[in-house]
Amino acid sequence: MAGRFFEQLQVGDRFVHDLRRTVTETDNLLFSTMTHNPQPLHLDAEYARRSEFGRIVVNSTFTFALMVGLSVSDTTLRTMLANLGYDQVKTPHPVFIGDTLRAETDVVERRESRSRPRAGIVVFHHRLFNQRDELVCECLRTALMHRSEP
Repeated sequence: MAGRFFEQLQVGDRFVHDLRRTVTETDNLLFSTMTHNPQPLHLDAEYARRSEFGRIVVNSTFTFALMVGLSVSDTTLRTMLANLGYDQVKTPHPVFIGDTLRAETDVVERRESRSRPRAGIVVFHHRLFNQRDELVCECLRTALMHRSEP
């Protein structure tokens, strides 16, 4: 499904995204190394085994990026001009290799753009849950959205 234009998004809209993703060791390894993050909690099984978690913890910036990615097809695919910012990013529970993650999004704010008459600003509240329905990540994302009409 393509994303929604500014006029199609109303405060209170909720999207339960169909896409889910099981996180693999390769996901975590590639993301951590591509972003030059040498944190041993993400890359060193022996180090992680001695931590309070007892195993490798998935890189939280991967978790954040996956949450946003899972939301795109229902919200901003081909209808967004730009991401204006991410706020209040929280990761209340760790993600582990093998966790299956799902996302939900609420529209929490919507306003006309003063500087761009063909656009509007929408604030999304994204949430990511694991297979046990524990909240593992959330944030507010502010997007500059195309209007469907001039």
